[in-house]
Amino acid sequence: MDEKQFLIEKVLSVKADLSIREVSDSLALMRHDSVNIPVVYIGSGTCGKVAGAEATLQAIANYLEEKKIKAEIVEVGCIGLCSYEPLVDIQLPGKSRISFQNITHELVEPLLDDIFNSEVPFGNVLGQFNNKRHNKWDNVPVIDELPFFKLQHRIVLANCGISNPDSLTDYIARGGYQTYLKCIRNYTGEKVCNIVDQSGLRGRGGGGYLTGQKWITAQNTVSDQKYLICNAAESDPGAFMDRAVIEGDPYLLLEGIAIAAYAIGATKAYIYVMDEYSQAYLMLNQAISQLKDFGFIGYNVFNSGVDFKITLVRGPGAFVCGEETALINSIEGKRGMPRPKPPFPALEGLFGKPTVINNVETLANIPFILRHGPQRFNEIGTPEARGTKVFAISGKAMITGLVEVPMGTKIKDIIFKIAGGVKDGRDFKAVQIGGPSGSCLPASQLDLPVGYESLWNEGAIIGSGGMIVMDEDTCMVDIAKFFMNFLQKESCGKCIPCRTGTVQLYQMLTKILNKQATTADIEKMKLLSEMVKATSLCGLGQTAPNPVLSTLRYFPEEYTALLQPEESGRVSGS
Repeated sequence: MDEKQFLIEKVLSVKADLSIREVSDSLALMRHDSVNIPVVYIGSGTCGKVAGAEATLQAIANYLEEKKIKAEIVEVGCIGLCSYEPLVDIQLPGKSRISFQNITHELVEPLLDDIFNSEVPFGNVLGQFNNKRHNKWDNVPVIDELPFFKLQHRIVLANCGISNPDSLTDYIARGGYQTYLKCIRNYTGEKVCNIVDQSGLRGRGGGGYLTGQKWITAQNTVSDQKYLICNAAESDPGAFMDRAVIEGDPYLLLEGIAIAAYAIGATKAYIYVMDEYSQAYLMLNQAISQLKDFGFIGYNVFNSGVDFKITLVRGPGAFVCGEETALINSIEGKRGMPRPKPPFPALEGLFGKPTVINNVETLANIPFILRHGPQRFNEIGTPEARGTKVFAISGKAMITGLVEVPMGTKIKDIIFKIAGGVKDGRDFKAVQIGGPSGSCLPASQLDLPVGYESLWNEGAIIGSGGMIVMDEDTCMVDIAKFFMNFLQKESCGKCIPCRTGTVQLYQMLTKILNKQATTADIEKMKLLSEMVKATSLCGLGQTAPNPVLSTLRYFPEEYTALLQPEESGRVSGS
């Protein structure tokens, strides 16, 4: 019996019994909880490849061939430690999986020489993974106890950097798609919507709308066709959460999409992927092919009467297509420009039909909620924001990469406890949170818990989860200009406040940096910012002035220092 037949008959069938020893032992081998030969893992996400993972991979293959060592090489996604790439893990039979950082190709031979002689080269060791089936390495820390991981609670990133993202059998062996089959066999779409609603899951983008309420609206709307759209086209500079999830655990996302589509009564789903994400696109395409082969996509899925189809769409990477109606226009072959609302997409969306649009992180939470129940999800986070949030940490942080923390975690804990603070011993100055239209927060705001209302109350947004750390040498006016330049270029041009307002704000910031501005110019910039926020059609324009307003509020002295000499000292942060 091959792996596919085994999984279908012994794991995915209605009569499956996972407590049978033969079944549990086979699943342990499929997910590498147990190994019969050495396994070498290499982080092959985009960040790993940029750091030289492909050369490291080739060096590993050459070493094993030259030494005639029978071993398996597994390419995995990013575990989140982007600044430690290339990452190499090694698992010997009977021993815990051990991880090593910054393994460039020239370090492969001495590393493998030591490991295959049961010695640990401590210079590059990161830690080892807990596994009751194996003996631990002496004097090697456990990964989960490292400061980077200790405060994290991984739901979306649970398998990233751990499992083989190319293997559907690996995903199923970890419980994958059993939740989807439970839904289509035992639950109505209405019940699935209600479970998600009870969980309190909110959209993991800027709006934070209750996911269950959006689903219920679409589910209750009568139509001959409904659609589910996954927005995987993050185009924020400094954001790479969607890419990492797709490259590290594509089947988690695809299972979430399948459950969501079933819940609202949609037989067709679209995944809108940014064109620059070529590796993510290829991995999704390959994963969809495997799902079709297993019978998870197509007609009458597992004899349930459910039909389901997924279509991949490559988008241009326009920032405005993060707005759901602009994204719909793009899929329809039109220019990516937002539509006035109402009608909302859940009532009238893609091709005029009821449509739910969720982003990657939102959908990646769905299998957990349906597997463990809404109460389990409710126990994570805060009453205003349940669950976890993934953040992409970049800039001047000691450790850059991806983290997933419970909602309500303080910003300072993310930066200083998880990311290790500011590199090179520099002083912290600000963190820009929420993407290009987010706000710059100073040290006095670091006790803020991450959440929707907690940040909105301070004029900030959680956005997609970008978090850029800045040190003492950063000019905050220059930062505001940088983001305004991005936003004025990304404006779709449909509404005048955004189209012309962002350009004027950029010009005003340029004037200030050229030391040609007066106090009156600053006041004009404040008024213009408020006007753009109040009158723009979509979220891009409504949040575009945030970099200006937040830097004016928290760093007024930096604007003062750049005014014409006779104007110095007159800028207020209010």
